Amino acid sequence: MIMSDNTALTLLDQPCDEAVGWVTEQARRAGLSVMRTFDLQIARQTHTSCPCPHHGTDQCDCQMVILLVYQDHRQPLAMIAHGYEGQTWFSVVDTPQQRADPQLVAAMRRLVTNQAQSTPGACHSPMAGNDPVHSLPAPGDG
Repeated sequence: MIMSDNTALTLLDQPCDEAVGWVTEQARRAGLSVMRTFDLQIARQTHTSCPCPHHGTDQCDCQMVILLVYQDHRQPLAMIAHGYEGQTWFSVVDTPQQRADPQLVAAMRRLVTNQAQSTPGACHSPMAGNDPVHSLPAPGDG
């Protein structure tokens, strides 16, 4: 599920840590800087009373990561990666208090869509045949 106050970017059929690593590498190859600012699994290690029934086991794959993407002198783009059950949803923080740069959002959308489709095995999606990424519509696209 993608947080309703954010703009959906894409869905990758990979566990969160793999998907975040892949997106980060693609962004860096395109000349963007990426900083990982929050990692739910690391933050949860200090909370021994976590309500997750699988907490601390290999069965717990819930994850949330916040990335800041930088390009030149633009305001950084805040991206949220939310993963569970082997899939990761990426969204962009775009609120009245924190507007996302539309050009940087479009660049990231193109980057993850184009790179995933041209990278064999990047994130194979059994739900979509050989389409490794599910590009979610841009606002106003439907």
